[in-house]
Amino acid sequence: MSGEEEEVTMIECPVCAKEFTTLLIENHVTSCLFLNDSTSENKGSSKRLSVSRDEDRASKKSKQDENNLSQSNLRSPNANYSQSPHRNRMQNSGFDKQRKQNASMPLAERMRPDDIISYIGQPHVLAPGTMLYQLLTKNEIPNIILWGPPGCGKTSLANVIGNICKTSPTVKYRFVKLSAAMSGVSDVKEAVTIASNELKFGRRTVMFMDEIHRFNKTQQDIFLPHVESGTITLIGATTENPSFSLNAALLSRCRVIVLEKLSVEDLKSILENAVKAVGGFICDSPKEKQAYQRMKKENYEFLIEKNAIEWLAETSDGDARIALGGLELAIQSSSPDGDQSAGISKCIALDDIKEGLKKSHMLYDKKGEQHYDMISALHKSIRASDENASLYWLTRMISGGEDPVYIARRLLRAASEDVGLEDPKALGIAVQTMQACKMLGMPECDVLLAHCTTYLARAPKSRLMEDSLRAAQRLVANYKGAQPSVPLHLRNAPTKLMKDLGYGKNYNMLSKDESGLKYLPDEIQNVNFFSQE
Repeated sequence: MSGEEEEVTMIECPVCAKEFTTLLIENHVTSCLFLNDSTSENKGSSKRLSVSRDEDRASKKSKQDENNLSQSNLRSPNANYSQSPHRNRMQNSGFDKQRKQNASMPLAERMRPDDIISYIGQPHVLAPGTMLYQLLTKNEIPNIILWGPPGCGKTSLANVIGNICKTSPTVKYRFVKLSAAMSGVSDVKEAVTIASNELKFGRRTVMFMDEIHRFNKTQQDIFLPHVESGTITLIGATTENPSFSLNAALLSRCRVIVLEKLSVEDLKSILENAVKAVGGFICDSPKEKQAYQRMKKENYEFLIEKNAIEWLAETSDGDARIALGGLELAIQSSSPDGDQSAGISKCIALDDIKEGLKKSHMLYDKKGEQHYDMISALHKSIRASDENASLYWLTRMISGGEDPVYIARRLLRAASEDVGLEDPKALGIAVQTMQACKMLGMPECDVLLAHCTTYLARAPKSRLMEDSLRAAQRLVANYKGAQPSVPLHLRNAPTKLMKDLGYGKNYNMLSKDESGLKYLPDEIQNVNFFSQE
């Protein structure tokens, strides 16, 4: 039998289920995954061999392009980061130009960074020397949960990690992006099945699950065995506190990375980069002739006032998506102005933005972390007799749309817990405030809440009732043995039998100092819950 007629071992591709020889299968899988090439449906061995050779050449070209991109994007970031953190980011960024030029995408999506160098903000997480920074520069991706408010850069950080997966020269990664708002457990199972097949070829899978808190704790169990076995590396993003929204088993397998609101300086840098990316020019005043001349000379599409950028950054409450959305709306709504013969199309001033955009964004989640944080801050400010802080946190809650009756209930608690017997009128004022809030509702009851809050903050404080109650609870909870019985003379005696047994015997209505009776069980006769008085 000749060499050409010898039987050849065929292996099935785990992606498209077609068979290839052992020499061609690895190159085909690479092409099938990363290039999305479709092979011919012909089952002839000669045609299959021809298609595989084409894919082999395409795969080699793809690898060469990836290596070139890796050398440009993953150059040592320390040198660039050591410069001013908010300057010349566009020059060193690894932006995907095709995505940035897609005008159909929202500006916030087009401006997502593609590498660590172009990522702005969160220095406590991504500054040189931090744990995550060191891991990413070494192309090592851990299991992490990104927790932070909207618009702080969670998805952008995942996008950076996704590009590291594509350009990693040392480890073969496959990046899968899902959202719990659109995907279910079946989608995760399907992705894990593909990841298991990919692992056979030495290719790791990184799964990004956005809004992971939308999966209930039972559904989150789908990740556990695969994260633990290393089949997938999980990156979750959530705006909810992971301690409450994620199950403990998943948290123990992931590192929680806390992202904060972006600072005003960070937002200004993001907005400045966005203006440059869409062909704009920032000037001190768009009415200056020098600005017009420079716009004509350098072919800018529009001018925008520097103060307008600062105003957008200051009124976005640390949310980059809100800031970029406001900038995009300002650009779209601006009308032609200036000298048309000089090539001037759009001029955006601060007054124009203020007229078209109102500050309506205030981060406050009435059912999440902000809800509990702010009511705690209000109560503790009242306890500390800080009337200004108390009024500030009250105003934040009212502006965020909090239920006024809920606030009134907490004030009612503070009136008894923190003011107590030092000013008995405080409890009555708090009760009346809650009843008035139910009758009036918002916005009329806001001054009632402010009235009660200020009164409680100024009132003398005493935690005697709170501390005494807790002392009694501790004694009851920690008492050894059976709880003491009620003394016979204190028991109720509604029947003749009970009276014959001594129930209520010798009881009188005098004060304890005059009655000669004991009102505590003998076992705890000398206890004093008010000893701190």
